[in-house]
Amino acid sequence: MIATATRPLLEVKDLCVDYLTDRGAVRAVDHVSLEVRKGEFLGIVGESGCGKSTLLFAIARLLTPPAEIASGDIWFEGNDLVSMTESELRHFRWKQYSVVMQSAMNALNPVMSIGEQLRDAFDAHQHLTGRQVEKRSEELMRIVGIDPVHLRSYPHQLSGGMRQRAMIAMALAFTPELVIMDEPTSALDVVAQRSLMLKIKQLQREFGFATIFVTHDMSLVSHFSDRLAVMYAGQVVEVGETRQVFADPKHPYTVGLMRSFPSITGALQPLSGIPGSPPDLARPPAGCRFHPRCPHVMPRCKVEEPDFYAREADLVRCFLFDA
Repeated sequence: MIATATRPLLEVKDLCVDYLTDRGAVRAVDHVSLEVRKGEFLGIVGESGCGKSTLLFAIARLLTPPAEIASGDIWFEGNDLVSMTESELRHFRWKQYSVVMQSAMNALNPVMSIGEQLRDAFDAHQHLTGRQVEKRSEELMRIVGIDPVHLRSYPHQLSGGMRQRAMIAMALAFTPELVIMDEPTSALDVVAQRSLMLKIKQLQREFGFATIFVTHDMSLVSHFSDRLAVMYAGQVVEVGETRQVFADPKHPYTVGLMRSFPSITGALQPLSGIPGSPPDLARPPAGCRFHPRCPHVMPRCKVEEPDFYAREADLVRCFLFDA
């Protein structure tokens, strides 16, 4: 991990997550180490099925069977989240960190109004009078750019963008230090995506919370994240400052991702995808997990698993940088 002058807000060390199946344990997150500083925006990107959401749910301690944390540590402001009981976590979540789910239509209760769901959150974590709850709820709706009249609305009466903003309002109810977001824009059109991203960034600057933003869309976080972690087959393969990663991607997988979406600036470049498919995590390939699809594969890639190598401000899991 990249060293910092002060202790990070969140430290994930050598984290492994398994799904227990009839065929045995399937490792969906494999020895991942990350850190997030106060007020930082960390983007986590990669193809569908690479372990991004599983990593996020492990960090938030929201995994459910058959998933389980097999090993590793998660430290948040000096608190060991892995060893916390469910009772301890209930008092910790939302007040210290909160989560915005991928699909607000599924995450929100369809038979309760937005106001009722906010009231439930306040009742669970804070003792407020009815008037205080109403005032705070109205304030939260204005913060995320929704007319407080929609506190009386049900989820199906709101647009996709408004539902996601309502979820963000709930996540900010107790002004947490960290907000974890699992592809909150995936169900939105490009205009609504940009509007929501601008609102998230504005709120982050205003309130100073750190953000972990999980997405499969590299271009979505290019202008909003401070640092970027690229995942492939359950592992982080590259991590560095976002501008640096986009200007000079180093891991062959990151290069392939960059070439798979168009740029609106610079010379016209043909789009090229990544040949092949991600590996079956129940039977991952030996050595580097990307070697069956890599244009720069070397004999050692097929038998040795690369460690991280430091290049400039980036960490890269690739033997091309073993020099």
